[in-house]
Amino acid sequence: MISSQILQNTIEEMYTITHVNFTIMDADGGEVAATSGAGTVSPEAVTQFVDSPADSQVVQSSHFFKVFDDKKLEYILISDGKTDDAYTMGRVAVSHIQNLIVAYRERYDRNNFIQNLLLDNMLLVDVYNRAKKLHIDTDARRIVYLIETKNEKDGTAKEIVKGLFGSQPQDFVTEVDEKSIILVQQLSDKETYADVERTAKMLRDMLNTEAMSNAKIAYGTIAKEIRQVSRSYKEAKMALDVGKIFYEEKSIVAYNSLGIGRLIYQLPIPLCQMFMREVFGEDTPDTFDEEIITTINKFFENNLNVSETARQLYIHRNTLVYRLEKLQKTTGLDIRVFDDALTFKIAMMVVSYMRYMERES
Repeated sequence: MISSQILQNTIEEMYTITHVNFTIMDADGGEVAATSGAGTVSPEAVTQFVDSPADSQVVQSSHFFKVFDDKKLEYILISDGKTDDAYTMGRVAVSHIQNLIVAYRERYDRNNFIQNLLLDNMLLVDVYNRAKKLHIDTDARRIVYLIETKNEKDGTAKEIVKGLFGSQPQDFVTEVDEKSIILVQQLSDKETYADVERTAKMLRDMLNTEAMSNAKIAYGTIAKEIRQVSRSYKEAKMALDVGKIFYEEKSIVAYNSLGIGRLIYQLPIPLCQMFMREVFGEDTPDTFDEEIITTINKFFENNLNVSETARQLYIHRNTLVYRLEKLQKTTGLDIRVFDDALTFKIAMMVVSYMRYMERES
């Protein structure tokens, strides 16, 4: 249903053009909207008109009109005065409001269609049939962005995204839960992942500046036809989760650049536990003190360079070597050696994954 504010704005614009005052009532005689100079309308007069078979008639020196939504009576429009102008402008206003009703109903249906499409709630034949009825191009290229803010039900963030993309009939801004905003953007044939990344950065910057939302954005791969949109959504969802686990410092995560995090995310927990026992026994990386964890992370950041790591940690090179040898005695892994370093890095990622799954469960 159209909001009262939209109806109020509509009849005020009509008044500015025609200088005819309008009132919109619901079928029970309650006032929905009215211009400032509109006369008082009694609920009884509205009720009597609702019960009459006529679609329009003169009542109390005004023209009364019925406004239908797909054959269902939705509103009563009253234009002040008995003149032909008042009648003509009343008919114009009725036509305009009924067109608004159709447009809003279609907009809602399109939103509902996109939600069901993302969640795979429709048969393939229904996807194409409904898309055709809603005038949605089935062969267009599309990408799905998943936007998560620090606050659930962040209305400001959603309005910003709608302001940027909601006016484009080929783009859709929707949601399927309380945690995230979904943008389904139609792409031209020439747009690439570089353009998609630029859009993601623009969204992040706008949300962080205007809504102070500390937004995280993930996106899937480009869908070449409408049935692939749900796949792009699932990819964006996985990218968002993987980003939280392994790439917490990143505010934008693309599905096609998840790296080894994608593989670990799909491992069953029992297999992860078995791997940790094989490599570390009872001394897993999450039991190490903060100093050794900081040392290891900095060592990996500097590509196993002992001298540079010591310099950035403000410690003597021999102190760093001592720490690494102590770690080797504890775990049996010398992370100065590439193979051991690789094993240890994967193990740390597995630990992060297991912690995340524990929190989620």
